[in-house]
This record gives sequence, C-alpha cells and structure tokens, in this order.
Amino acid sequence: MAARALLLKLEQRGSVALPARRRLSPNRMRHKRIRRLEHPTDPIRGRLSELKPLQVQELSQQPEARPLFAWLLHQYHYLGYTSAVGQNVQYLVRHRQGRELACLLFGAAAWQTRARDIKIGWTAAQRQAHLGQVANNSRFLILPWVRVPELASHILGQVARRIAGDWQGRYGQRVVLLETFVERGRFQGSCYRAANWICVGRTRGRTRQDHRHALQAPVKDVLVYPLQADFRNALCA
Repeated sequence: MAARALLLKLEQRGSVALPARRRLSPNRMRHKRIRRLEHPTDPIRGRLSELKPLQVQELSQQPEARPLFAWLLHQYHYLGYTSAVGQNVQYLVRHRQGRELACLLFGAAAWQTRARDIKIGWTAAQRQAHLGQVANNSRFLILPWVRVPELASHILGQVARRIAGDWQGRYGQRVVLLETFVERGRFQGSCYRAANWICVGRTRGRTRQDHRHALQAPVKDVLVYPLQADFRNALCA
C-alpha cells in the first residue's frame, strides 16, 4: 500500500510514467458505498432542558446503529465520511424520546502538531511512546435541522466524561488528552471553547506530504481537552 501510494505521488509530480491501470484498486474501503437510510428531518428547536436526559450511545455496544451513523456523517458533514480506520470510538446522540441529534467520531491523534506538542512538552521519543493516549475528534456533527442553544457544548462535556473508559474498554489503553482541529474561516470553535477546550495555536497550512512547501491546506485552530490534571506527566513519562 505504501509503495503504491508513493508511485502514484511520483506520477502526479511527473517524476515517473506508470503503465495504464489494469483494474480498479482491490481496496474495499476506497469503493465502499454508504447505504442511504430514511430518517426524520423535521426541525428540533427549543431549550436543552426539554431534550434531556440525552442518550449518548457508544456504537461498539450498538452495532445496529452504525449504518445510520455512517449515513448521517456521509450526507451532512462537510468533510463527508466513508469509514473509520484504525482505533476509533463512535457516538450517536439522541434526545430523551429517541430522535437523533448528533454524531461524534474519535480516532488516532495527529502524528505531529507543533502547537499541541509544545503544550504537552514531550520529546519525539515520548510522543512516539505515548501518542496512543491522545484521541482526535475528527468528526462532530449537529444535524442541520437541530437548533438548540448550548446543545453542542453539553454533548462535548458528556462525551469527555466517558470517553476514557470507553476507549480503555475497547483497546485496553486509557486516553488522557483529546484534540481537534477547527478550520479557520469556516468555524469559530465556539462550542469547544464553551466546553472548556483550550486553543493552543494553529496549524501552518501544510500537509504531511508537504516536503517542498508547495502544498497548501486550510489553516486550523488546534484545541485540546485534558481528561486528567496530570496529563503531561502521563504523556511525558
């Protein structure tokens, strides 16, 4: 897979000429189709207190809800969705009467992020040893017909209180820090800030493959949320 990806990048840069492709990639995830599922879309408005208590479902315990989770993210999140790769925890949030409100996906942390790494204060060796204790919130979707003040920050707070146990239950390792990236110019990250996430800096608009400083990516704010007070000690041990 790595060799094939490298060859394709070299071809894109004009460094090599590859023969014509004989067949499509056998990678089933690349060609995966998300099944459309019908769901109510009538507006949900009002006060947060009218929706509580919320039902926050971790979907490894509710596999029958995964197709709906995938469709909602695929259809309504601006980044889209096909599948989750590697270690991940998925949450589907419903109100007390069972209507879907939100989807959240947490997965592997970014390998290297300057602002986050300075905040933690770890060395390259410590980062390599403990990166698995950081989880990245790569998708957070409040469904577009839901308009309830303070709902998003309330959901973030509820998930933050349980994700360490959920992650440890699935993978045998406890996460101590959450991170996310908020695209500047598109979002303000207000719900994260209201939920006490900390903005530690911003990305530099580069990608992992930007060795020649030629590729550009949207600049994003880097926000983190410690799950325990001594997170630095845990990540720098």
